[in-house]
Amino acid sequence: MSQQSLRTARILAVDDQEPNLTLMGRVLERAGYTGYRSTTDPGRLLALFRELKPDLVLLDLHMRPVDGLELLDLLRPEIAEDTYLPILMVSGDLTPEARREALSRGAKDFLAKPWHPDEALLRIGSLLETRRLHLEVRMQNRFLEEKVRARTRELDLAHLEGLERLARAGEYRDDDTGQHTRRVGDRAAALAAAVGQDAGAVEMLRRAAALHDLGKIGIPDGVLLKPGRLTPEERACIETHTTIGAQILAHGRSPLMQMAERIALCHHERWDGQGYPRRLRGDQIPLEARIVALADVFDALSHDRPYRAAWPVEAVLAEMAREAGRHFDPALAAAFLRLQRPPAS
Repeated sequence: MSQQSLRTARILAVDDQEPNLTLMGRVLERAGYTGYRSTTDPGRLLALFRELKPDLVLLDLHMRPVDGLELLDLLRPEIAEDTYLPILMVSGDLTPEARREALSRGAKDFLAKPWHPDEALLRIGSLLETRRLHLEVRMQNRFLEEKVRARTRELDLAHLEGLERLARAGEYRDDDTGQHTRRVGDRAAALAAAVGQDAGAVEMLRRAAALHDLGKIGIPDGVLLKPGRLTPEERACIETHTTIGAQILAHGRSPLMQMAERIALCHHERWDGQGYPRRLRGDQIPLEARIVALADVFDALSHDRPYRAAWPVEAVLAEMAREAGRHFDPALAAAFLRLQRPPAS
């Protein structure tokens, strides 16, 4: 509401005496106000309020069958907490007790009957100016908040890009194509879409899944690339990549980074509770980690690694079907297998 638009402000008046409303209308019209509406029926207040969305409400204190204080109670749920909506109480009986009661229920100012046009216009103008300033401040705050959110998104994306590059660099140590993270992200996203997640959640999972093995940068080559069977100590070392990755991703501010942390920590948990690092069971495992577990195992088994050759795809799928309900969430496993084995046409 600009300074020039004050005169077009929407003003709603409720008084059970028609002459009072007519007089107020004439005063406002002569002063140049064009958005005046009124009613003598207090029962119409809410309907008119919702229709008009006023910038100022004038309420007579003593009305029948509903008085001004009761109308204040009706209006309170209609007014957003961050909104300044001035309500001017009008009455010939504005005792200190009545004023306190009206203020406690949401009134902003008072106009005593019989009122003088100059005083009425001054109070109305002052309340509308306060509302204008409040709206300007709120718009400015929203603008600044959006700038902060945009800057935060930029910083989060820059942080994420750096971590993705770090993850890809680490990936080349045991995947000479450097495509494992991309494939896992794509398959995880396809599974998320297949089980009904919306497009935003699917894309977030695609990016977060790419960081699932980030913690492997902290595993020595002699363990990570060992061609033979690992000792118990080496196996324990490998398993720390989950906690290392989660520590690197910890304290992220964005939902994406928080999801990436959960995936890094939990993508080796098992449905039967025999996984690591926390031996979570069933639905205790975050959904996104259960999804990534399927995509990760499929990709790991179906591609060559320094310590073993790739399995045939059918053997991989058969193994994953056997592990449904043990390693994998059975419902997600069924959906994943359907994706890899589309029905014959």
